[in-house]
Amino acid sequence: MEWLERNVPKMVLAPSFVAIMIFVYGFIAWTAWISFTKSRLMPKYDLDGIGQYERLFAAPRWDVAMNNLFIFGGLFIVISMAIGLALAIFLDQKIRAEGVLRTIYLYPMALSLIVTGTAWKWILNPGLGIQETVRGWGFESFTFDWIIRPDMAIYVIVLAAVWQASGFVMALFLAGLRSVDGEIIRAAQVDGIPTHRIYSAIIIPTMAPIFLSAFIVLAHLAIKAFDLVIALTGGGPGYATDLPATYMYAMAFSRGDLGQAASSAMIMMMVIFAIVVPYLYSELRPRHDK
Repeated sequence: MEWLERNVPKMVLAPSFVAIMIFVYGFIAWTAWISFTKSRLMPKYDLDGIGQYERLFAAPRWDVAMNNLFIFGGLFIVISMAIGLALAIFLDQKIRAEGVLRTIYLYPMALSLIVTGTAWKWILNPGLGIQETVRGWGFESFTFDWIIRPDMAIYVIVLAAVWQASGFVMALFLAGLRSVDGEIIRAAQVDGIPTHRIYSAIIIPTMAPIFLSAFIVLAHLAIKAFDLVIALTGGGPGYATDLPATYMYAMAFSRGDLGQAASSAMIMMMVIFAIVVPYLYSELRPRHDK
């Protein structure tokens, strides 16, 4: 019986552990190997150095995808955190109907990215959505056709992504605001410190770990963004709204170029590691209190 008590948990977890090793880490290793071969439509296993990576960085479409990632990622993270913080501070004022408003703000996060992309595609369609509606009100010169303009379409992705994620960020920040010691706030109020100074100088600086966590989550969402782009713009016009994830999909399933898909996947993984590993190191390293 003692042997069973000691080993049953291991036996229960063993199938999941084996599945993860094969279908996660095994396929990561396979992708890494393929990225160093001449694989095209079918995989080849003879190593060929960094040829695929040289092709990748010489491809104009990959340059567009990476530039879009920096634009989309930067705006998405900054705007989502700014709106989320503003909403959290607003709800922290103990207003009436807080529960209703919190539910409304969080609702977009309950929707799938496909639903979000499809809805915003209708809203921003020049012949159906905002532009057509405003023109119907008599403003015939009004134009809002970003979704069909190659130079502006990436900002449509930002708009839809911020709409969906800002409520989640609000929930994180609101939890952080509610965890601040109330005695500190009351002492500051007794000293006559204005409310905006209490938030900017006392409360918000104590929330640095929450800001970092929100940044990590949003950065991860930005790097692997795929569903929203496919549903909203399909990567177009042309490939003006391509991101690394959509580039990888196009190479693997539309262009039949496994080597390019594998090399782009490895670059995406390295970018994620560059963000997540320092965070994990800072969180998991032992802290020596003086």
